[in-house]
Amino acid sequence: MFDVTIIGSGVIGSIVARELSRYKLNICVIEADSDVANGTSKANSAIVHAGFDAKPDTLKGKLNAKGNKMFDRLSEELDFPFKRIGSLVLCFDENDMDNLRKLKEQGEKNGVPNLEILSGDKVRELEPNLSKKVVAALYAPTGAIVCPYEMTIALAENAADNGVEFKLDTKVLDVKKDNDTYTIKTDKGFVESKLVINAAGVFADEINNMVSSNKMHIIPRKGQYCLFDKAVGNTVSRTIFQLPTKMGKGVLVTPTVDGNLLIGPNAEDIGDKEDLATTSTGMDFIIEKAGLSINQVPMRQLITSFSGLRAHSVEGDFIIGEAEDAKGFINAAGIESPGLSSAPSIAELIKDIVVERLNPNKNDKFNPIRKGIPKFREMTNEDRKKLISEDDRYGKIICRCETVTEGEIVNSINRTLGARSLDGVKKRTRAGMGRCQSGFCAPKVVEILARELHISPEDVTKFGKHSNILVGKDKANI
Repeated sequence: MFDVTIIGSGVIGSIVARELSRYKLNICVIEADSDVANGTSKANSAIVHAGFDAKPDTLKGKLNAKGNKMFDRLSEELDFPFKRIGSLVLCFDENDMDNLRKLKEQGEKNGVPNLEILSGDKVRELEPNLSKKVVAALYAPTGAIVCPYEMTIALAENAADNGVEFKLDTKVLDVKKDNDTYTIKTDKGFVESKLVINAAGVFADEINNMVSSNKMHIIPRKGQYCLFDKAVGNTVSRTIFQLPTKMGKGVLVTPTVDGNLLIGPNAEDIGDKEDLATTSTGMDFIIEKAGLSINQVPMRQLITSFSGLRAHSVEGDFIIGEAEDAKGFINAAGIESPGLSSAPSIAELIKDIVVERLNPNKNDKFNPIRKGIPKFREMTNEDRKKLISEDDRYGKIICRCETVTEGEIVNSINRTLGARSLDGVKKRTRAGMGRCQSGFCAPKVVEILARELHISPEDVTKFGKHSNILVGKDKANI
């Protein structure tokens, strides 16, 4: 019997698990995928929004700026990449200046500090590659960028190290309440729990509708992106937005924490919650729209394209709290943008509900510190020599594009909630994220995974399930 069971191990499920591990609670996280951060938390804009977009009377408006302020401490404790670079919202028409001013006023009501409207000339002084059509911009110095999957992995690792049990590759089939206990039927057996927290992303409506008569509808909203080589990562130094529309914040242009350039997303409501295909139409759209913000989109430096799904609720706001007709069942649903930015404050809100219900004692053994994998590419030569002297596997480069060593890959596999697939290694080390997109390093990573996991290379997968990389040997006598 668990005190709390969390369904979903994206950024929300993982940060809630970590927050609740501060208490003496028996906590379980159930995840259908073979790894944490495999859904929306893997593929999004990687932006920590300042908090000026959402209406002040909404949960998004109340939680965004508050969550933004909590990232500095989180990244320091958990050792994940985070940079405060500021953001600009571009205005291209003098007739839209009122909307820009309203955005500033809205941000101030939400508690966003130091907002400022700059002239077009001033903006181009800060960002020389911006379009000459820009007449003004809203500047938010607290805007930031983060690596969302590294953040989620860090949260999950720290939660696990503090006693949270993770049941990966386990799909929830049904949830039923019997008196004061919930029974969760999975494809690996049954889990009983006093409280259930629904953080299932685009599938949160299906989980809610198993329990509550207040039916929920989550629309998967696809967003497509283009990622460019680090050679053009300095095209802009801040996150560049356009004045938002009812479909979202428009196409952005931003550096990433790893030094690449990212543009996107579009917004397309779809029916299939597992459709991550990119399309030429989607790519053409975001490239065209990004071209409004900057003088030239550097298409010759394009590395890859990808898409992610946002969990859009028909209510248009986060859905957080106990279901009225199912006490002890707590929703964290409809967590689309600015969900990543609001994650720390969402976790606090849910923690307060759980503490009020269960009144647990504090966990005096809680350790907030998690140390990440050493990043050879970011070290001084002196630090590299020291690391190699301790473990010579750090002296062998496996991914040349991203300068990832065998030591880092082995670390990623053997640590808490370690990698079990090619994508798992990729998310934790960046092996395969460079210009060649795994063209050279994938065979060696497969070999290392097989060796460290004591499995056949044929059993190594790209992302779990049935995504095997190899199907057999090309010569029977080898």
